[in-house]
Amino acid sequence: MNKRRFIPAELFENRKIAFTLAKNDFRTKYAGSYLGMVWAFIQPIVTILVYWFIFTVGFRQNENQEYPFVLFIVVGIVPWFFFAEAMNGGTGALIDYDYLVKKVMFNIDILPFVKVLSALFVHSFFIIFSIILCICMGFAPTLYALQLIYYIFCNIVFTLGLVYLTAAINVFLRDLTQFISIFVLQIGVWITPIMWDAEKRLGPKLLTVFKLNPMFYIVNGFRDSMLYKRWFWEGTGIWWTLYFWIVTIFVFWFGVHIFNKLKEYFADVL
Repeated sequence: MNKRRFIPAELFENRKIAFTLAKNDFRTKYAGSYLGMVWAFIQPIVTILVYWFIFTVGFRQNENQEYPFVLFIVVGIVPWFFFAEAMNGGTGALIDYDYLVKKVMFNIDILPFVKVLSALFVHSFFIIFSIILCICMGFAPTLYALQLIYYIFCNIVFTLGLVYLTAAINVFLRDLTQFISIFVLQIGVWITPIMWDAEKRLGPKLLTVFKLNPMFYIVNGFRDSMLYKRWFWEGTGIWWTLYFWIVTIFVFWFGVHIFNKLKEYFADVL
């Protein structure tokens, strides 16, 4: 039986090989296509344009907004793109790298992290893209934008905890990938919420229910940093920060716990 070690320590010790695998994963994902890695950026940009057209032109969502609605969409959807990409890729990490799982000497603990790190490459581009867009539209970043570093870290830790859980279960239940894609990501993008302003459209009680979703904290945090100009500890924000980290630490612990419990069987099933 493999000796269990503290996962964050494993990730730090193996950070170089994880980074190398993440770069290769990012490159090979689009190998063979004419546009190559450009596809990693085309799909999210097209998605943003479609949502912008539907809500701004179709539903005229931009009326009575203190900032262009396209900024509201872009700033909110950027962390969701990372979450969705990391969840999709991370859930299938052990299956994608089954040849490494079967190697006795390879540390498979880093494989879910490799997929999350791979998603972070595109995420970095879209963060820069959103900042440039804000500047071009007259909403230059202020000191509040420094919080983006904090919220990026929040997103990585929360997503990584979920990925350890889903990657482990997916080895035994392959339908989990489809379930996450349909019921978690497609529905989640609407209930987070990203395409509409929950703080303006929901009553206090219902808003509290929506805020129980940890991704609400992250998405709203990006908007606090770029649009609303609020610190994460202001007002009731400190209590939602405490709630987020309690949930995230539990999710990370539980995901790693299940991963460690099941990993001795991975090679046999794959």
